[in-house]
Amino acid sequence: MSEELTTKWDARYRAAEGEVTACYALREFAHLLPNEGEALDLACGRGGNALLLAEQGLQTQAWDLSSVAVEHLQSLADARGLAIRASVRDVEQAPPPANSFDVIVVSYYLDRGLAPALMNALKPNGLLFYETFIREKPPGLGPSNPDYLLRENELLRLFNRLHLLAYREEGLVGTMGKGQRSVAMLVAQRRI
Repeated sequence: MSEELTTKWDARYRAAEGEVTACYALREFAHLLPNEGEALDLACGRGGNALLLAEQGLQTQAWDLSSVAVEHLQSLADARGLAIRASVRDVEQAPPPANSFDVIVVSYYLDRGLAPALMNALKPNGLLFYETFIREKPPGLGPSNPDYLLRENELLRLFNRLHLLAYREEGLVGTMGKGQRSVAMLVAQRRI
């Protein structure tokens, strides 16, 4: 894990303000979550996804490379009486093991090389919720580096071994002031 990268994200999370919320895909499709099981909020940041997963009764882990983010999330979870195991982890160096989670949520993080490991980390019938930035988006939203932006329908291709339950990628079509313009979101299931 790069010390420079860790320092960057620690500073960003130290300065972060406002309410912590789950990503749109998880909020919109929370009705698909199982009643019990193991869940992971990967690259959790401030932990909005982890909080929602734990509130739904799932045994929740949250991983991020920023100790500031992890400490903030653990503090929120403790204050709300939620059993979340938040830990510092470089997911690129230590991806989740095979068949270990019933639910994995990834939001606003993109490492294309992790896609096979994420699919394998799902237990049979496990769900993946994924939401991140796309290239075809209004200016000023999200990162500008194309390495961190999905190409058209790329999320579908990255997780094509999973059974698609929901997908949304609006881009620049129609009325710009409405909808989820800057992201693609996917909900998919590992079927055996």
